Amino acid sequence: MPTFLPPARLTRAVLTSVAGLLSTGLIWSATPAHAVPDQPATPAASAATWANRATDAYRALQRELYQGADDHGLYLERTPKQDADRDHSYLWPMREAAAAAVDMSRLPRRGAAYRDDAAERFDTIELYFGDGERPGYQSYLPAPLGTGGDVYYDDNAVVGLSELDQYELTGSPIYLKRAEQIVPIVSRAWDTDDSLTCPGGMDWYDSPNNVYRATNVTALSAQLAARLYERTRNADYLAKAEQWYGWVYTCMRQAPGLYDNDRNDDGSTNPTLWSYNSGAMIGTATSLFRSTGDRSYLANAVEDARSSLAYWTQGTRLHDQPAIFNAFYFKDLLELDAIRGNRDFLIAMSDYAAATYASNRDPATGLYRFQPSGGGDYDPDAPAETLEQSAMIQIFATLAVATPH
Repeated sequence: MPTFLPPARLTRAVLTSVAGLLSTGLIWSATPAHAVPDQPATPAASAATWANRATDAYRALQRELYQGADDHGLYLERTPKQDADRDHSYLWPMREAAAAAVDMSRLPRRGAAYRDDAAERFDTIELYFGDGERPGYQSYLPAPLGTGGDVYYDDNAVVGLSELDQYELTGSPIYLKRAEQIVPIVSRAWDTDDSLTCPGGMDWYDSPNNVYRATNVTALSAQLAARLYERTRNADYLAKAEQWYGWVYTCMRQAPGLYDNDRNDDGSTNPTLWSYNSGAMIGTATSLFRSTGDRSYLANAVEDARSSLAYWTQGTRLHDQPAIFNAFYFKDLLELDAIRGNRDFLIAMSDYAAATYASNRDPATGLYRFQPSGGGDYDPDAPAETLEQSAMIQIFATLAVATPH
């Protein structure tokens, strides 16, 4: 999910190619197309329309990218399959397919039809787990289905967040247990070298070669710990959530709602902005307020939400972000909206979804095609990816629930 270049990871790799453009603003100068209206009235479509669009996108995902129960319930990374692609997707797209099934399970009047799918997705995610002295969900399938991969701590954090979503939907304790088992994994990422500039922060992946302390890992892990505290009242989770959230807020905040991407161990920072980093900090502060009643967290969440929305809805900034990052961001805005209502959040999400449906959907297949970054304009020659197709399902299904019926 980050912008760094990991070994043999094509989806992550292409994000690096746009990082420089994003940081310099070179792809933000197009004519505004996705700005929030000055005086929002109603969402761009009805709840029923969003549900239909979610269903259409989900069917396309299952038809074009799902490899079937006989193939362990796995997915292709993209279609058409590219020469360099592995037999199955990496962990991150698999997690997003699971998150999409959870969101489909919430649809009014039709969600029950997707609950078995969601359960299967989470069983499949377990195929990516590697045991040993340093266990964790690996970036690619370990033996016997694959050659394994590094443990990326951001991947593990978001798997935990989806396990919690599934637990809250079903009440099955197995999902809560799995989410809790991820906390010791991501806790390994906390950097204890006090000689570093702005000590603390969480390493991006599990390797002695890692030199990045990443906003996404630290904020997403804080969000996981905060939500677990809400469910369990385990004080250790609260302490971790506050420590991890505090580091990002203190060391990575570029402006309200906007957070530098990472801090190198040499002291330098990568100022690239991504919408999901904004979202993770809003979501964490919202969760901490819900569980502690500390209004300073609510104030932080409100300030970050308002300021980040003003930033991201300028010009084509949201349009140019990877769709999956926007799915994270919008969901976190709606978490805050449930506590401190702001109609602009739902309007911005609705406008983005409507524009993307109109501009990025292939009507012949129902698949969404973007630039190699995972966002931007429709590219008819680009393969469709499990990652971004799942993002659009999540956005449409979330809107189907959130839009007034």
